[in-house]
Amino acid sequence: MNQNIRNIAIIAHVDHGKTTLVDKLLQTGGTFRANQQVAERAMDSMDLEREKGITIKAKNTAVKWQGKTINIVDTPGHADFGGEVERALRMVDGVLLLVDAYEGTQAQTRFVLRKALQHGLKVVIVINKIDRENADPKKIYDQVLELLLELDANEEQFNAPVVYGSARDGYMKRKLTDESKDMTPLFDVILDHIPPPFARPNQPFQMLVSNIDWSDYVGRIAVGKILAGKIAVGDNVWVIRSQSKQRTRAKITKLFEYAGLGTEDATAAAAGDIVGLSGFEDVDIGDTLAALEDAHALPFTDIDPPTLEMQLAVNDGPLVGRDGKLVTSRQIRDRLYKEAKTNISIQVSDADAAGVFNIKARGAMQIAVLVETMRREGYEVLVSRPTVIERHENGQRLEPYENVWIEIPEECVGAIMQNLANRKGQITNMEKHPHYTLIEANITTRGLIGLEIDLVNATSGRGVMSHLFKEYGPWAGELTTRLTGTLVATEAGTTTAYALDSIQERGRLFVGPGEEVYEGMIVGENPRQEDIPVNATKAKQLTNFRSQGEGKGIQLTPPVRLSLERAIEYIAPDEFVEVTPKTLRIRKKILSALERRKQERAARSAS
Repeated sequence: MNQNIRNIAIIAHVDHGKTTLVDKLLQTGGTFRANQQVAERAMDSMDLEREKGITIKAKNTAVKWQGKTINIVDTPGHADFGGEVERALRMVDGVLLLVDAYEGTQAQTRFVLRKALQHGLKVVIVINKIDRENADPKKIYDQVLELLLELDANEEQFNAPVVYGSARDGYMKRKLTDESKDMTPLFDVILDHIPPPFARPNQPFQMLVSNIDWSDYVGRIAVGKILAGKIAVGDNVWVIRSQSKQRTRAKITKLFEYAGLGTEDATAAAAGDIVGLSGFEDVDIGDTLAALEDAHALPFTDIDPPTLEMQLAVNDGPLVGRDGKLVTSRQIRDRLYKEAKTNISIQVSDADAAGVFNIKARGAMQIAVLVETMRREGYEVLVSRPTVIERHENGQRLEPYENVWIEIPEECVGAIMQNLANRKGQITNMEKHPHYTLIEANITTRGLIGLEIDLVNATSGRGVMSHLFKEYGPWAGELTTRLTGTLVATEAGTTTAYALDSIQERGRLFVGPGEEVYEGMIVGENPRQEDIPVNATKAKQLTNFRSQGEGKGIQLTPPVRLSLERAIEYIAPDEFVEVTPKTLRIRKKILSALERRKQERAARSAS
């Protein structure tokens, strides 16, 4: 065992303070100079992570403490990015389970902890945010112990040490009565309780690739924990592919070690270290790197399969190419296949139609993040509504089911119960708390699509929802997820306040005056369940007569602007979200009203 190294991952539900905790560990470990300006949540390096306030990609860092190196993996807390967490757990020997002292154990806490226990990892419980009002650290600690029992933890895992504190204020303590000073108690617990990595330094080099990084200078970088032997720059290794078991030779051109927020070049590394290696033409997550040609491939744990499928298509709208520079099917295809190589929880395949690609993923949020990243790189694409991936076993049609937890104010319970009933959700538990009511239910993944929009509307943004894949179960039949219709533009041109004034009497607007629209684009929502054709470009006919009250200012309600995730969940099966670097539009798949009517008639006569 390499006594000078500890490898840990930080796991928690979204927004319980993982990244802030890493910030404080880095500061306490002396990573930053005393006068160095450091951004908050320094590990959230992607723009999207900073904007959304969530971690999307698992990242490595390292802290030096009392002559020992503590390698830390910061993992995402959102269920859609669970694939990142499952990979990270392959590299570590223990986890810090972070729990909010007010919110307690949530859906994602359960999911990640189950994975950690299955890997046999040691656990350190960290009750964070004890400075919050209404925080109850003792009750939350009991909740964590109940969860450990529920997930069949062994005796050693159940007797995990606990640390209380506030990552934001920079202190941790073993007992609630101790003085609030600094992060030292947490470092001490990590060094005492998390074992050093089990490694075989005297055997030939072997490493499992757990992550892939990219550099414009050296290309693909394989990241993982060295399980045996030593490696140095200039060494020859064999790459054993996880799928085909094919073996190819490669020469290590660069070796990176993690330090603080970046990487440092190193010349050699030994068993137990987490490193990045470059010099490969092609290497993927799950591949084995070995010094000997006849070495066996290391086992790679399969991650949970995707449950949703969506289509990305080439933008064929009238306004294509106005904003984006990357609009051809070849450019979009190359980008999607490149993403599938670094993100193993996404699967990409070509659809039957030209210029259309199927993407399978864990959830709509995961695909929305991919599309948002592409949009910022200058791509234009059309995105369809998510559909669930079905299975057929023993002649039975099966679909994925999820557990959902919803926290809502007392006065909104009726509306949400009705909504769950429409979506065929089965309520399994309901608890009343002083400030909110918690509803727990089983619901199909289909029924979950769009539920968050309804929740935000029904609770004026005060509701909180989290969900977790449960199992495949029998097909639940037809569901009503969208209760509204749309207002569809019939003419191309620029919208006028005069036209929108009469349209807004029929429903909510999605566009404001002075915006370009085209035939088949959706400009608003109709409260009833049918589509209404509207002309949003009609100008006022001017006459040479004046009448009293004419020329008064038109008062338009501000248009509803849907975010990308909301738009993807909002659209109906016959609609697309048009995504360009500057705008989001919702449109019908078939733009011509005449063609749409022909298709409807053909579908009716066929049935």
